[in-house]
Amino acid sequence: MLNDSMVTANVPVSDLDRARSFYADTLGLTPADENPGGLVYTTGGGTTFFLYQTEYAGRAGHTIAQWHVGNVADEVRDLKAKGLTFEHYDMPGVTWDGDVAEMEGMGHAAWFKDSEGNIMCLDDATTG
Repeated sequence: MLNDSMVTANVPVSDLDRARSFYADTLGLTPADENPGGLVYTTGGGTTFFLYQTEYAGRAGHTIAQWHVGNVADEVRDLKAKGLTFEHYDMPGVTWDGDVAEMEGMGHAAWFKDSEGNIMCLDDATTG
């Protein structure tokens, strides 16, 4: 049943206006739809995520969403130019080149927090 269904990621935010500005100004994203519950974003890659306001935003201690990109280092450079700060994590088997992690056998990744404290990831892994 669920195999044929679409999935939408839900991203908690404590301040919807602040999050809208961050996702627009820093990440370059525009909501595809807005409703009383929050903001719907649809990427050119065909995925959807929903920003919704809650007091529980930013409490997850793990990555809640990741973007699969062509070149992690290029995206990091572009986002740093917009003032984004990247996170570094001590993980076995990972080597760092600046803000980009190389994970043996898995490619490259970089992590940042959005305006609400949610951990996001960029990676160059493919999904197929």
